[in-house]
Amino acid sequence: MVSDRPSRELALAGLFGAAALVLPFLFHLVQLGSLFLPMYLPLVTLALLVRPVPAGVTAVVTPLLSAALTGMPPFWPPIAILMTVELGVMTVVLSALRRRWPQGNVLILLAPVLVLGRLLSVGLVYLSAQAMTLPAGFLASVSFLSGWPGVILMLVVVPGVVRLVDGRRAAQLPGRSEPT
Repeated sequence: MVSDRPSRELALAGLFGAAALVLPFLFHLVQLGSLFLPMYLPLVTLALLVRPVPAGVTAVVTPLLSAALTGMPPFWPPIAILMTVELGVMTVVLSALRRRWPQGNVLILLAPVLVLGRLLSVGLVYLSAQAMTLPAGFLASVSFLSGWPGVILMLVVVPGVVRLVDGRRAAQLPGRSEPT
């Protein structure tokens, strides 16, 4: 029997990638884009549903595509590049953790990866600000503080979405009953 995994993962990557392009636009309409990290929300969720390569590729391509199409995030200062690195690392690590512990509590897998992402972001902002001779400590501090509402949003929303998608898939498998 041929596995449906690659086609399922491709479909999920397309769906969540598209959501990662649309959500920032909607959040920026009400001036909440950088505060709630709307591009991260679908990409982090995707990482819990697919293998590391599709998650990582989607997470790397999406900020670059968004920057090219909408100018958000900007290429200069290099926010799009920094987000590409951060999201790529976060999604690959999170997906690998989920593959290693498929029955693990999503919240327990998610929380340390989100902290890792914030720390990586701070480090990348600090280094790029230094390279541009900007106040690196100040910009890294602002970067650290500004993303926490988005981290909290992901901790609240992502486990429920993953449970919903996993539950629907389990219900579709032959011989499996609807999860309670």
